[in-house]
Amino acid sequence: MPRIKGVDIPNEKRIEIALTYIEGIGLTQSKKILELAKINPDTRAKDLTDENIAHINTAVSEVGIPIEGELRRIVASNIRRLKEIKSYRGLRHYHGLPTRGQRTRTNARTRKGKRKTVGGMKKKLEKK
Repeated sequence: MPRIKGVDIPNEKRIEIALTYIEGIGLTQSKKILELAKINPDTRAKDLTDENIAHINTAVSEVGIPIEGELRRIVASNIRRLKEIKSYRGLRHYHGLPTRGQRTRTNARTRKGKRKTVGGMKKKLEKK
C-alpha cells in the first residue's frame, strides 16, 4: 500500500480515486494534483514507483489545501468558536441537533441518537 501524506491508499484502485481516501482531497483536487505531478489518472496505486509517490507528495504540498489532521483541527476550532460566541449554529452543535435547518420532529436520528420515549405513563385508577 503506498503512503501519501501519512495515509495508506488502496492498492487496487485507480490513483485518481485512491487519492480521495485522503481527507480533504476530493475528485477535482485529485485530478489537479495528478496533473501537477504529471501522472496518468488511470494508473493503479500498486503500480506507482517511489518517484511517482514523491511527485504526488510535492504536488499535494504545492496545491496548499489543508488535509487530514490540519483540516480536522481547523473544523474543530470553527465549531468551538461558534459554541463560544453562542451563535444559533453553535447552540445546535452543543445540543447535538442538526445545524443546517433540517426538521427534527421526525428524522434527525443520526444527530439525536437512539429514541428516548417521553411520557406514556398514565396513572392507574385505584379500585375501591
